[in-house]
Amino acid sequence: MVTTTSPSAPRAVRGGQGKPLLSVRDFNVEYRTGAGTTVQAVRGVDLDLYPGESLALVGESGCGKTTFGLGLLRLLPRLGHASGKVTFNRGDGTEIDVLGLDGRDLRQFRWRDAAMVFQGAMNAFNPVLKIRAHMHDTMRAHTKATRKEIEDRAAELLRLVRLEPARVMDCYPHELSGGMRQRVLIAMSLLLEPEVLILDEPTTALDILTQRSIVDVLHEVRERLGFSMIFISHDLSLAAELADRVATMYAGRIVETGGVRDMFYKPRHPYTLGLIKAVPPIVGDLPDLESIPGGPPSLAALPPGCKFNPRCKYATEECKAEDPPLVPVSDQPGDGHEVACIHYKEVHLDRPAPNNELGTAS
Repeated sequence: MVTTTSPSAPRAVRGGQGKPLLSVRDFNVEYRTGAGTTVQAVRGVDLDLYPGESLALVGESGCGKTTFGLGLLRLLPRLGHASGKVTFNRGDGTEIDVLGLDGRDLRQFRWRDAAMVFQGAMNAFNPVLKIRAHMHDTMRAHTKATRKEIEDRAAELLRLVRLEPARVMDCYPHELSGGMRQRVLIAMSLLLEPEVLILDEPTTALDILTQRSIVDVLHEVRERLGFSMIFISHDLSLAAELADRVATMYAGRIVETGGVRDMFYKPRHPYTLGLIKAVPPIVGDLPDLESIPGGPPSLAALPPGCKFNPRCKYATEECKAEDPPLVPVSDQPGDGHEVACIHYKEVHLDRPAPNNELGTAS
């Protein structure tokens, strides 16, 4: 993984400021099972994404992060069903009810307004089509662009992600390295200039140098094009480097959200604290690393009350009674730091924040 656990530069926390670009309220995703029952993979998520903002969604595998991203774009498998309210506010003032879209409107939304970079780049390409054909098919499905316009746009984006168009356009996906495929997929996702880009573990299975390259590309592309980003990852170092805000997900629910500095230096949920204490710092003395006991619960048999209570050292009988709601926990009103834990005042990270932001180490 990219070896940094500190934000690389001060970032404005946009939570609660202005009108959200994407507003999610009481969002749920259920899967039907062969036995006729349902499993709730995402539970009651409330989340806002603001224009130009990067939001990291972190947590262990199996906590519902990818399902949440797929649900936002209506890309769930046949047995999945999303409910709640997802509102997308276009730059032109148009308000879109995402869960109410159908047919052509849904197709247009998926690539023009919001796009997704999937975890396995190889699985996102048709193996018998060259990259040039992928670019043309994507543009022609949504626009009336000419061949030259498509070629020019594809070349511009490939150069932006540090690839040579003349070399890449006539390659089949299997002829490219993993890092090159990932960058091509990022370029493809930006063909129609979407306002929201969802990235699902874009550096998984890549070596550390290639991860470094992908992170640099995302920094540069986001600065140039100004889109908003939801970055799904279990790698806290990437969240620290790429995010303005961080949301921690556990058992299908958001249990803490806040500015990147607060989340890494002043976590208030025991789960967020456990994730951070399991990652070694890159500067200073090496502290005792701690793992979180046990594993995430089965979504088909969730424990009563707070779903983290069987693994939590702060848990009391009260924690087994009900699942606490997200509540503001900061001394500064409006900064967006919220946590779902009745013992948040007892949760502290025994690692002081540095006086100055740390630079990136690779």
